[in-house]
Amino acid sequence: MGNLLEGKVAVITGAASGMGLATAELFVAHGAKVVLADIQEGKGKAAAARLGAAARFEHTDVTAPEQVRALVRTAVAEFGRLDVMFSNAGAAVDLSPVSELTPEGLDRTLALNLHAHVAAHKYAVEQFRAQGTAGSIITTASVAALEAGWNGAAYSMAKAAVLALVRQTALENRGTGIRSNALLPGAVLTSIITTMFRIDPEQETAFLTEVGAAIGGETLIGRAGTPEDIANAALFLASDLSGWITGVGLPVDGGATAATKDGTVSLITEVAGKFHAR
Repeated sequence: MGNLLEGKVAVITGAASGMGLATAELFVAHGAKVVLADIQEGKGKAAAARLGAAARFEHTDVTAPEQVRALVRTAVAEFGRLDVMFSNAGAAVDLSPVSELTPEGLDRTLALNLHAHVAAHKYAVEQFRAQGTAGSIITTASVAALEAGWNGAAYSMAKAAVLALVRQTALENRGTGIRSNALLPGAVLTSIITTMFRIDPEQETAFLTEVGAAIGGETLIGRAGTPEDIANAALFLASDLSGWITGVGLPVDGGATAATKDGTVSLITEVAGKFHAR
């Protein structure tokens, strides 16, 4: 398909590792200039250096709105414009059930998984309007926005709210070419899982291999997701190929949310078979 992002400038948050890094690599391969944002300075600088002149790293705490605004300004100062905002940074912060969730735990979770995305939308739209151009905003939500049980209560609430943010932004910018869409990843094998379950980093590869084998059967595709799966979907939403798509939450989950996981029909069929045999 050639260089789908030739001449475009993108900002990617959470870009030092996992899905963000895979997306940065793919965007650059398709002709984009990219500003990688993260709090992991060592990894971020190394990634930008590896990607060459098309990439810059900016240390950014996305829970601080002024830093998100500065990030957009950096992209414009370095590369002259902004075309794509991939608001990807996020993590499980408080894993408490609703019955044990505190206001502090909820606030900390929302700061990273909702408020940061609001800031990304606000300042990306501000820049697109200043340029008088179209633009694509992509936000990492989660299948936790659709189904309970994928993560903690606060995280699920935050990700559900992201879908409302995406739809509202799409509405408010109708007719301008400014688009907002969300990706809803399923079980993707990244270091975030290792951190979430407090696994020794030296055991990460073995752990993720076993996790992938264990959860692959939960998807219709038959395997767990990879950062590259998310990057490919982000490339589509960033490119002009998706120019008539806005206000959408796209599950990228191997079909995990397309069918029930408990095999209800199979269980009923099994019981029916016993009755037929009587």
